[in-house]
Amino acid sequence: PMRISTRSQVDPFIVMDVMQAAAAAEAQGRHIIHMEVGQPGTGAPRGAVRALSDAMNDGALGYTVALGLPALRARIAQMYGAWYDVDLDPNRVVITSGSSAGFILAFTALFDTGDRVGIGAPGYPSYRQILKALGLTPVDLPTSLDNRLQPVPTDFADMDLGGLLVASPGNPTGTMLDHSAMTALIDATQAQGASFISDEIYHGIEYEKKAVTALEVSDDVYVINSFSKYFSMTGWRVGWMVVPEDHVRVVERIAQNMFICAPHASQVAALAAMDCEEELKANMEVYRANRELMIDGLREAGFTSFAPPDGAFYVYADVSDITDDSRKLAHDILENVGVAVTPGLDFDPDRGHKTLRFSYARSTGDIAQGIDRLKAYMASR
Repeated sequence: PMRISTRSQVDPFIVMDVMQAAAAAEAQGRHIIHMEVGQPGTGAPRGAVRALSDAMNDGALGYTVALGLPALRARIAQMYGAWYDVDLDPNRVVITSGSSAGFILAFTALFDTGDRVGIGAPGYPSYRQILKALGLTPVDLPTSLDNRLQPVPTDFADMDLGGLLVASPGNPTGTMLDHSAMTALIDATQAQGASFISDEIYHGIEYEKKAVTALEVSDDVYVINSFSKYFSMTGWRVGWMVVPEDHVRVVERIAQNMFICAPHASQVAALAAMDCEEELKANMEVYRANRELMIDGLREAGFTSFAPPDGAFYVYADVSDITDDSRKLAHDILENVGVAVTPGLDFDPDRGHKTLRFSYARSTGDIAQGIDRLKAYMASR
């Protein structure tokens, strides 16, 4: 048989297994409440769909240039001015096939085989797996509830890292880095001669205050974002990255060869989505209502140990007082009351057996019903 590479040995994405189990239960006719999925219950904004429909009637939607449609790059740069008061040169914006392609491009441009890249734990599981698949070494930085589950400079002081990747608002936690925390991390990383990558995919989904972009602190960073979350376009596979001026050509050459370009159709839709403010604000009101329901409801059900999320649409709860096998707990909750939740093992291989992630990205009615079912489950334990 053909040999399989060692770097292909990435772990499965457990949440996908949970989704499969939930789908199997639905196929048997059960009504499942989905608290496992990290995607909006809403579709792309209507204006985005209309714009694409017009474009498809007008032309062939062939390849775009590797860096993306100039109008989309310019519109994204304009958004940085409106959202963060950052004056961004559109030439530094690169359109990607979702944030996933952004990570592949960033890791390929910045790191050599074997380089060590720090990631906060708990964190988005695919960081670790993409790094492994590219022959790089992910270094988990166990974060503490005291620091709201975000890394701090002392977590990697003597580590000799090639880079640090942070996410704010974070997945699975929804917690954010404020301006001083972001500055401290960028300064500490740069002092080590390491590269700094900021995953800002949940920007726009914030509750008390605006998220801070790394570009407010430094131009010498990589920022990765996507139309998947705030703009509600997960399956369209379109995102962007902002890189330092002297990295644009480097990233462009890799992108030309690896991807040719992001999907032209999705870029057309994304450009229009950026002007669908009314609809996007309405989506935010749903998340806002869901967040209140979820925070109060989880506490009432008996899930009490978590940092209330500043952004995104997740609550990451410590369930060590209930179980030390979160995978079995998630299985039992799905089996007994038909609510799909995600065990923490994806996000934190060492400590995730004691945590669950609950997503409140779906409709408010679903969340309310899910909370009732969780209360019933906990009461019957």
